[in-house]
Amino acid sequence: MRRRKGGTYLRSAMTELDRRDLIGAALLLGPTAAYAAAPLARDAQYWRAVAAEYDITREIVPFENGMWGMMPRPVMEAYRRKTEMANRRNSFYARREYDSDLERVRARAAGDLGVAVEELAFTRGATEALMTLINGYNRLKPGDAVLYADLDYDSTQSAFEWLKTHRGVDVVTIALPEPATHQTLIDAYEAALKANPKIRLMLVTHVSHRTGLVLPVAEIVEMARSRGVDAIVDSAHAWGQLDFKLSGLKADFVALTCQKWIGAPVGTGLMYVRRGRIDAIDTAIGNAGFSPDDIRRRIHTGTSNFGAFLALEDALDFHQKIGAAPKEARLRALRDRWAEEMRGRIEILTPSDPRLTSGIASFRFKGHTSRDQNLADTEVLLKRFKIFTVERSGVASGSCIRVTCAVFTSEAEVDQLTAALKAMSV
Repeated sequence: MRRRKGGTYLRSAMTELDRRDLIGAALLLGPTAAYAAAPLARDAQYWRAVAAEYDITREIVPFENGMWGMMPRPVMEAYRRKTEMANRRNSFYARREYDSDLERVRARAAGDLGVAVEELAFTRGATEALMTLINGYNRLKPGDAVLYADLDYDSTQSAFEWLKTHRGVDVVTIALPEPATHQTLIDAYEAALKANPKIRLMLVTHVSHRTGLVLPVAEIVEMARSRGVDAIVDSAHAWGQLDFKLSGLKADFVALTCQKWIGAPVGTGLMYVRRGRIDAIDTAIGNAGFSPDDIRRRIHTGTSNFGAFLALEDALDFHQKIGAAPKEARLRALRDRWAEEMRGRIEILTPSDPRLTSGIASFRFKGHTSRDQNLADTEVLLKRFKIFTVERSGVASGSCIRVTCAVFTSEAEVDQLTAALKAMSV
């Protein structure tokens, strides 16, 4: 290993050819080869080669990888190269070629997600997509009700409360069961809809940013649809972390981000509206550049970050070389390595059922349910053990600490976390 001058980053001494050969091995397995995913998830040599493609800070041990995803070196280099190209060619490129290049990237994203290109529009993140869907949803009338859960994203909860003031609807909230099971999650939403027959719109979070809980989205969405209820799905933490296609979610409205688990530059996201449902979302004000039935008329972002959106293509290349199934299996294996080891000694907020778990998991030390207690615990982890985590509030049962593994996380780092948690829970 060698240290870069003047920095805190380490780079692998293996040659570029070695890295390319090892990462390319995933292509031989096939990106959705389920039979290969589990063994590959525990192949330390392979994941060291993947990690070598990231310039990882050694100031701390990073277990807070959920805010946004670090770009691997090939994506960072592509982002820089494409930004320089757009800057050099300026408006000559932006006015004459960018739209066709962006359309190619949109088609690439649609192919990865298994949807038609006309069902996707670019946004500057999942939050912008969610706000557009919530604000633009035009099927509500005064006296209707909307539903969200404690594990939904903070700003989406606020947006649903905004609907109360600006659409005249009632707001229904629920706390998801803890510990959860596949069926009790479905039952929680069904019970809320039975008790509140005026609900017409609800939020469903695919992977919770608070605890990493994976919800059975398709079952919940279809149950709601049978009762005349639409669902807006927040899939920000799912794309790139879980192996799925959008059609499998059975959802009409979905928000995704490219800057987390896909590893694209910050400021890139997607909004999905199923073909045939576009009329349920109002067009954006001041956006007359597309036909009324074009999804791109629903969002107006102004001049975009050219290099960021163009580099999504490179991020998808890297993601697909690893393979969605092996990536999901690896992240879950890392999560299980510490969470299942510590279950019973500390409170693990997600169950063991692999259908409900991801690379994210949250915990609290017994009795530590306040925000101040968990903030203090994150400081101990950082100052005493150099482990960086983040406190998460909003869970009905109390505050917690989120641990987020990444594809560059090593088994040794997970064991370092486990040892720290054991020392703190004595």
